[in-house]
Amino acid sequence: MIIRASVVRMDGMDPELEAFVPLFPRTDPADPVAGRAKFAGLATSVAAPDLADMEVEDRTVPADPDVPVRVYRPRLAQGAVVWLHGGGWVMGDVDTEHPWAARIAQRSGAVVVSVGYRLAPENPFPAALDDVWAVLHWVVEHAADLGVDPARIAVGGHSAGGGLAAAVALRARDEGGPRICFQLLNQPGLDDRQESWSARNFTATPWMDRSKVAAAWRHYLGGAPATPYAAPARATDLSGLPPAYIASAEFCPNRDEDIAYAVRLLEAGVSVELHQWPGTFHGSQAILSAEVSQRQIAELGAALRRGLAAR
Repeated sequence: MIIRASVVRMDGMDPELEAFVPLFPRTDPADPVAGRAKFAGLATSVAAPDLADMEVEDRTVPADPDVPVRVYRPRLAQGAVVWLHGGGWVMGDVDTEHPWAARIAQRSGAVVVSVGYRLAPENPFPAALDDVWAVLHWVVEHAADLGVDPARIAVGGHSAGGGLAAAVALRARDEGGPRICFQLLNQPGLDDRQESWSARNFTATPWMDRSKVAAAWRHYLGGAPATPYAAPARATDLSGLPPAYIASAEFCPNRDEDIAYAVRLLEAGVSVELHQWPGTFHGSQAILSAEVSQRQIAELGAALRRGLAAR
């Protein structure tokens, strides 16, 4: 089947964000290993917030293989989130996620357990999901050590990490796994089929476009057919899942699948807060000098605080 995508104008992009578009490094989606250094350089160029009011510790979760995590512990934290970085399942680690995991902890007041899950294409699905599954169990089992209520454990993440968070919520429901009280999904990658309007038409959007999304799914799936635990949008039953906050970006290929997933959750009786951010693109919350990006980060932290409090 040949899909002909039309040229889509990006009128209405936030001018503060648009000014940064020419500065993004070019990456080859066919060679994610080479792209990791560029991604790391871009991510770590962002300064972390003041960490004086929290403890930060690198730990190792026993598994096969062991999983590195970085734990952020604000004072008087009541709940925790298993936090999953973006990077199309092929890039990123606890170091590249450090500025954002720290901000989530600071804004939410929750313990953040940032997961260094295995990356594709060297480790295709289900390696990353198995790592997240092991960390989820570890967080629940060590809730007392972390100083949090085991009934207040959430999952969340950006982009590919948001897709992993949605997938682990499905797995926990299906396998009677640890109870997850909330899922925080920021521009999640949920559907490998790329049949939505935004997936078909956003062929030249900043940072992430159709070709990059397609390449990421190929690397992640490794030639195997997609299951709902790889691509949560394929799940036919979304009932019984935790309440969710879902954020989408206007000029993001994932936009329509994120909105559709939110609607399907609502139809299945799951409480959902959906925020579609106008004028933004995939990952643009990382441009912290932009006012809209500051609001996005603040809202993610506030949503997590609300979700853990409601439990």
